[in-house]
Amino acid sequence: MSELHDRVLAWYDANARELPWRSAQASPWSVMVSEFMLQQTPVSRVLPVHEQWLERWPTPADLAAEPAGEAVRAWGRLGYPRRALRLHAAAAAIVERFGGAVPAEYADLRSLPGVGDYTAAAIATFAHGRRHVVLDTNVRRVLARTLGGVELPALSVTRAERGAAAAVLPDDEPTAATWSVAVMELGALVCTAARPRCSACPVEDLCAWRAAGHPAYDGPPRKAQAWAGTDRQCRGRLLAVLRESEGPVHRTRLDAVWAEDGQRTRCLASLVEDGLVAVAGPETYALP
Repeated sequence: MSELHDRVLAWYDANARELPWRSAQASPWSVMVSEFMLQQTPVSRVLPVHEQWLERWPTPADLAAEPAGEAVRAWGRLGYPRRALRLHAAAAAIVERFGGAVPAEYADLRSLPGVGDYTAAAIATFAHGRRHVVLDTNVRRVLARTLGGVELPALSVTRAERGAAAAVLPDDEPTAATWSVAVMELGALVCTAARPRCSACPVEDLCAWRAAGHPAYDGPPRKAQAWAGTDRQCRGRLLAVLRESEGPVHRTRLDAVWAEDGQRTRCLASLVEDGLVAVAGPETYALP
């Protein structure tokens, strides 16, 4: 196992991207913000928003002091805007319960709004150098191939998968933290879902998937997410109108950005229910 560790860590030292949340000067809050933003969103889209966010709200207390609607506005077009509300709620909880400092313990992080198993493990690992199994999509794919000999992991994390990831995690805490980000980077840059660059992989000759002849994935179908005409697109259009307005917006302005009345009404109601939109008057709406 040491050879696997040595090769991946050496590759990471030579090939890691310079990202603001990975720098030696990055605060735990910067790491936490990045983890919320990077969920189902590519790095290229996150970078400018992360920079603007940290300039405006360099600490959890700075964010918590503003209305949740400002977090939604600043979230822009990253998608899945409920993440902005959850990050705002988490910031408020950090101020109230942890003195404004992002906690280092997994259990404390899990207690925050919007923080699940992966996010808690990632923040503890990448912000505080702790030793945890961190299983994002990239890590799962790399380990499925190198250790399991299959092209893609199961649709959801299994006990066996978690056990295999724990078994390969280095014992030394700082090394384990670096290993976690190194495997993640390997999956993002080399061991990609489509067209992996096996010839550039530092562990090509140790990979069980390569040894098996690169068998194709034969598990349950993986559904591609549609966009055009979906409720997600409609909700995004409605939110964009509110983000670009300083005050309440009359319903007619929302009507103008989505033609299908039934879908528009349903999506607006769901935005209100999710807390992303507030009813400001009989026919007006605003960010919360």
